Amino acid sequence: MITKTRKTKETDITISLDVAGTGKSSIDTGVGFLDHMLESFAKHSLIDLEISCVGDTHIDDHHSVEDVGIVLGALFAEAIYPVQNMERFGSANIVMDEACVSCDLDLSNRPYLVYEVELSGKVGQFDTELVEEFFRAFVLNARISTHIIALRGRNRHHIIEASFKALAVALRRAMAENKRTGIPSTKEVL
Repeated sequence: MITKTRKTKETDITISLDVAGTGKSSIDTGVGFLDHMLESFAKHSLIDLEISCVGDTHIDDHHSVEDVGIVLGALFAEAIYPVQNMERFGSANIVMDEACVSCDLDLSNRPYLVYEVELSGKVGQFDTELVEEFFRAFVLNARISTHIIALRGRNRHHIIEASFKALAVALRRAMAENKRTGIPSTKEVL
């Protein structure tokens, strides 16, 4: 387990993770819907996660959601780079009832996000526009190239949860051990 802390005027965050875990989690971000998504992410990625965030949610959830993404991404990068003896590429299509979301990614050490998920409104008290903020913060700080695309769906909760699960499964597959690859790049560095 490795740990990172980030304290700003808006948030105080501590995250511990083990990328070779079993999917255990203990998560309290102060944003209930985000907690639910991150618990699902941990379960399906098999990454053990402990997250504590105290944020200025009396204003709104934006700072907490984005900053958790920043810290989680930075910690993930610390855990996997330099990428070695891993598959490197991962892909998953996740179905939740009527919704289906695709995630394709590359543990490339070059951050890029393609996010084609059209959402508006809220899930409970959660602003759905914050989902993209979380993914952008995570991907840029994890330094991975990621495409998250909603293939179909109507229910916002299903679409968002399928997005988190798709990312989780794609990461699990990308991190799968492959001892024959060494550094999985013709450049010999990632």
